[in-house]
Amino acid sequence: MPYTPILATLGYVLSADRTHVLMVHRTARTDDQQLGKYNGLGGKLEPHEDVAAGMRRELREEARLEVTAMRLRGTISWPGFGAQGEDWFGFVFVIDGFTGDVPAHNAEGTLSWVPRERLLELPMWEGDRHFLPLVFDEDPRPFHGVMPYEGGRPVSWTMSR
Repeated sequence: MPYTPILATLGYVLSADRTHVLMVHRTARTDDQQLGKYNGLGGKLEPHEDVAAGMRRELREEARLEVTAMRLRGTISWPGFGAQGEDWFGFVFVIDGFTGDVPAHNAEGTLSWVPRERLLELPMWEGDRHFLPLVFDEDPRPFHGVMPYEGGRPVSWTMSR
């Protein structure tokens, strides 16, 4: 069977002093698969978009930000991640520069600046704890990971650079 994942972006916006990360606390919709979890910003690519344009659009829609600088930190394949077992493939970015003022809320929940050193203390997808350190490490090489999911939980994690 061919691998035909849903393509998506996932972005972590850094504060100007690089000590805080903009996160969304998913609390707005009771039918949200991510209800109660913290996550970076992003979403599905549209058919006419490249991944950078998709990341910029998502940040404009979700946080009223215009991106001035961003870096692709890696990619992750999430087989079986979706609510109905759909496969997802994500392009993970760090956003180093932006203009605009972040609202307190968006359609998904509350937006907040979280200290980088406290990110792993937040309620989040279990699998995020595997790749988040790679997003913010000093290695300039992008990472490329595979994290299969079954029943809403990761079953393994492999990564290369």
